[in-house]
Amino acid sequence: MTHARGERSALCDLFDRLGPDAPTLCAGWTTYDLAAHLVLRERRPDALPGIALRPLARHTTSVQEGLKARHPYPELVGLVRKPGGVYGLLPFLDEAVNTLELFVHHEDVRRAQPSWEPRELLEDFERLMWKRVSAGGRLMLRRSPVGVVLHRLGGGVALGGPQIGPKVEVTGKAGELLLFCFGRQSHARVELRGDPDAIERLRGARLGL
Repeated sequence: MTHARGERSALCDLFDRLGPDAPTLCAGWTTYDLAAHLVLRERRPDALPGIALRPLARHTTSVQEGLKARHPYPELVGLVRKPGGVYGLLPFLDEAVNTLELFVHHEDVRRAQPSWEPRELLEDFERLMWKRVSAGGRLMLRRSPVGVVLHRLGGGVALGGPQIGPKVEVTGKAGELLLFCFGRQSHARVELRGDPDAIERLRGARLGL
């Protein structure tokens, strides 16, 4: 089983267990909303631009609400469980494109629940995530107000944010660094070192793709 498939299956099992009204780390979204978002992302390419482009967000929101209106929660979870659209036709794309997305959203659900704890991830999964973080860190951290030095526990350094001015060192496992760079700063188990004001600005920054 690929990492994407594993995260997809585990996320859907969690969806089933928690039901449609559980909180997530995605502001204002329940598990029902997140399931609809994942279905939209894979099966409604017409609505994809609005995820990133604010002027088109109204159409995306309308499509997402329409999916909820047409599909009971168990049906939406069933659609998430099986790769849709081009990812169903070309399975290798699921691993290439969806692994990080599914990992982050799995943690969005897990870490919004009481008494959560970080998972112990397989070493090859950690290596894959670090490869993606080190390659894409500058993109994910492009809106950081301060320079960022990512230190992976076990080895590895990556840079992001402005090249001049104060810098904050962020240390943790690859999965935690990924969550931090995806904008989940408050729920990533990392250590921050640097000027207190710079750290506070980085904690409140809008990071991610």
